[in-house]
Amino acid sequence: MSNDLKEPPVATDLLKNSSLYREFQAEREEILKHKWIESEKAGRDIGFERALTDWIIKHRSKWRKARQAAGS
Repeated sequence: MSNDLKEPPVATDLLKNSSLYREFQAEREEILKHKWIESEKAGRDIGFERALTDWIIKHRSKWRKARQAAGS
């Protein structure tokens, strides 16, 4: 296969180094941790969508404030 469809390495590096992408990755990691914890409590996999919704409602605001305070 040709490499015509792949992004150039420079574009990929810019994306991975952007603050927005890093923030997205950090938030995703927190959601996945929450999914694991809540799945353990439930004794079954609760699924990403349920974990996402639950995390946003219960934890996102406090998590963002803590990250902003740490970055200041």
